[in-house]
Amino acid sequence: MEQKSEKLIIESVRADGQRFRPSDWIERISANLASFGPARRLQYAQCVQPTIINGQKCLVVDPVLKDKDPEAYQYIMGFAESNHLRMQPDRRQHDEPVMEEHRQH
Repeated sequence: MEQKSEKLIIESVRADGQRFRPSDWIERISANLASFGPARRLQYAQCVQPTIINGQKCLVVDPVLKDKDPEAYQYIMGFAESNHLRMQPDRRQHDEPVMEEHRQH
C-alpha cells in the first residue's frame, strides 16, 4: 500500500531568519485558490490552508494539490523556494485553520 505524503508547512520567515514581506502573502495565495460556499463566504481550498502555528502565520500545503492543480502546486513551491522561505513537514497532531481575521483600519 502506498504511504500518504505529509503536508508541508511554509513559514513567513526566510532561511536567514528574516520575516518575509509582504506579510499578507499567505492570504493572497489562499484567496486565489478559495471559492465561495453556500453562505456566500470565502472557503479556503482543503489543499492550501492558512494556519497559525506557535503564533506565526504559515501556509499548509497538502501534496494532493500536486495532482489536483499541478500549476498551483508549482507556483506555490516556486514562490517559497525563490523567496527562501522555511519549509518543513507538517507533523502536528491536528490542523488549526484560521477561521476569520479581524483587522482594524
